Amino acid sequence: MMSEERRPDATGPQSFSRSEVVVIGAGFGGLEVAKGLGKAGIDTTVIDRQNHHLFQPLLYQVATAALSATDVAEPIRKVLRRYRSVKVVFAEVSEIDMSAREVRMVSGHRLRFGVLVLASGAAHSYFGNDAWAQWAPGLKTIEDARSIRSQLLLTFERAERATDPDERRRLLSIAIVGGGPTGVELAGAIAELSRYTLARDFRNIDPTATRISLIEAEQRLLSGFSEEMSDYAHRRLERLGVTVRRGEAVEHIGPDTIRIAGCEEPVGLVIWAAGVAASPLARNLGDTDRAGRIPVDATLAVQGQQDIFALGDVALFTADDDKPLPGLAQVAKQQGVHLGRALADHIATGAPLPAFRYQSRGNTAIVGRHAAVFEQGRLKAKGWFAWAAWAVIHIYLLVGFQHRFLVSMQWLWRYLTYDRGARLIVEDYATGDVTSAPSATGGKTPPTEVSSRTDR
Repeated sequence: MMSEERRPDATGPQSFSRSEVVVIGAGFGGLEVAKGLGKAGIDTTVIDRQNHHLFQPLLYQVATAALSATDVAEPIRKVLRRYRSVKVVFAEVSEIDMSAREVRMVSGHRLRFGVLVLASGAAHSYFGNDAWAQWAPGLKTIEDARSIRSQLLLTFERAERATDPDERRRLLSIAIVGGGPTGVELAGAIAELSRYTLARDFRNIDPTATRISLIEAEQRLLSGFSEEMSDYAHRRLERLGVTVRRGEAVEHIGPDTIRIAGCEEPVGLVIWAAGVAASPLARNLGDTDRAGRIPVDATLAVQGQQDIFALGDVALFTADDDKPLPGLAQVAKQQGVHLGRALADHIATGAPLPAFRYQSRGNTAIVGRHAAVFEQGRLKAKGWFAWAAWAVIHIYLLVGFQHRFLVSMQWLWRYLTYDRGARLIVEDYATGDVTSAPSATGGKTPPTEVSSRTDR
């Protein structure tokens, strides 16, 4: 049970306010912790640098014009508004001071805590080649998805205007780096976008001739799945026209070229899906592993710290088979539900914290239209059944009935018509030139999109 000296302060300057429990991050894990504590009426503060909870597993569909940003995001305050003891702070945390038991924010505000839950997720990892980020965007936020969508659609627009055949071929060459679920799903979605949705929209180019390459340094795709499922995904992607390149490492990425295994190749767009690293805030709590994750014990408590917990992508939790749990939405959600209930009982009654047990709901990855892979223990499925299982799982995990209904209807419409509604881009430069504009980092900044019925 929390001691009296750690009860929330009733007075004090705003920059030194206090909360019984502070949760950093409103992803799947952080949100569930806040709900559990909120049901028990425990003073809780949730801090996030975004004002919305994002359903990252479907973010690739925003990037490929299948869904709109509002279909996969929900305001944090709306999700938590029924829990009167839960406060939401829209801010970015810059540091966690363990000695002062204080969270410091970029805004200058500080918040003392009795219990801390770190659920700040992960960011892109370019394996020490951070300069590639300006030429190969990753996919972690709504801004990332909108940027990729703009750049993706603009490659076709620029190719339509190009008069040089070599430049057209370059623009219609798209490379996805990373053969995990995100890379596989992006490759399949872009192939369907170019070969079906855009096939009849242009006059000077043939979108079906777009060369899409999926590049994986390892010898097979979907390393977290069985070899059978990996081979199936490979074959399905090739049927969609995707060139799968296994065992080839990317050596350099430039503004219009990519070097793979010593060979420089022209490219119109590169999307990064090869690696992630845990939030750097984890380093404030102690020593981390190579991926930046902080080790936690069976109760999700950070080893060597009192009343400090971590979960989701930022936590290194070793399961019964001595393997770390993967960075999946279902892992973070289950950890959040468990920790929210456990902390509520512990704070209210002093009950000991129980050990967390992960129950896998299965791993899925979609490869294309009515084609996916699904594994849960000995159960393996591929094709239409796996695709249906993927849809059910993702709709279930969406926050809010409205999102589940809208996404279901849009998927059904897409399945029947091949149409994609969120395909609007507009110029935002005074010159009216949508080809490119220099960014602060020297890269090309895509134009913003217009608000429409598909982006409510």
